[in-house]
Amino acid sequence: MKALPTDFDGQSIRRVYDEDIETWWFSVIDVVQVLTQQSDYQTARKYWNKLKERLRKEGSESVTNCHRLKLPAADGKNYLTDCATAETLLRLVQSVPSPKAEPIKLWLAKVGYERMQELADPALSLDRARHTWQQHGRSDKWIQQRMTGQETRNKLTDYWSEHDIKKGSEFAILTNIIHQEWSGVSVAAHKEMKGLSSHNLRDHMSEAELIFTALAELSTRQIAQSADATGLAENKTAAQAGGRIARQARNQLESQTGKPVVTGRNYLPPAAAKGEALLHIAKADKSSKKK
Repeated sequence: MKALPTDFDGQSIRRVYDEDIETWWFSVIDVVQVLTQQSDYQTARKYWNKLKERLRKEGSESVTNCHRLKLPAADGKNYLTDCATAETLLRLVQSVPSPKAEPIKLWLAKVGYERMQELADPALSLDRARHTWQQHGRSDKWIQQRMTGQETRNKLTDYWSEHDIKKGSEFAILTNIIHQEWSGVSVAAHKEMKGLSSHNLRDHMSEAELIFTALAELSTRQIAQSADATGLAENKTAAQAGGRIARQARNQLESQTGKPVVTGRNYLPPAAAKGEALLHIAKADKSSKKK
């Protein structure tokens, strides 16, 4: 997930973007702080805790739909924080009497509207993505493969959504199974291999890695459709089978070329790549000291 803060009337609102489900998650406390017009963060936090307790007793789904995600705090460290989508926040705002309620509802609706525009006309998001990749020096061939892979991914996640797979945790579980099967490494291990932290792994894949990822996800969807796989258990089986098909193709290519498909190459600028590598070394050193 990428942490990309935004603001409302000069008030910082932390948010993270989940690439797997293409959804923004906003800090609930930050929004509550705006609504209650509190300058003190801790006061807003206490207000939210009481409101959350009341809503939970009332059986509100809005509280259930909140997730605890790690967000950066004022001291520079990351802490688990209650987060919600724009849709859930729109419902939560109704529970807080505030002159800021309507303005922030309009602001949240705008965030949702921009997403709705992209859903209605996918070319808008594709054009933005193409422009960004071109700015980062990607070739037209790479961009085309990346976009083709994204279309394959979207068709798979659409199938999951329609067959009792929960967005978020269960999407991530199935994605990791597919990736582990075809590549031999988990998503997290592949990112570490490339020296990535908050970056989208697919934006740093080689053309071959993108192709085999797409093959694995295409195979998974078609296998799931043929069996009408529903629920996590049945879709896990489809994910493993789809990933194995791509793994067999990867093994054949590697035996012919003598070169590994899964690599540590990425598209980070040299300075950024060095910084990411140092960060991973520091984390590893800290982990070893704890042991």
